[in-house]
Amino acid sequence: MFALTTSHRFFLYSEPTDMRKGFNGLSGIVENNLDGELIPDHVYVFITKSRDKIKLLPWAGIGFVLYYMRL
Repeated sequence: MFALTTSHRFFLYSEPTDMRKGFNGLSGIVENNLDGELIPDHVYVFITKSRDKIKLLPWAGIGFVLYYMRL
């Protein structure tokens, strides 16, 4: 189970994101456009242009977990 806590640092990708992207596509955005490294305790946040869908990409110890929500 993933819990949002104060120990996490959140990074919002400010440009609209294609929600068809999966682990590889979103981690590529992080490596190329955000801070360049995928770090534990960092949560990367992606939203659509209409801001009705959101994806969270946190590190879960042995790999990434992808959370997707329609708002």
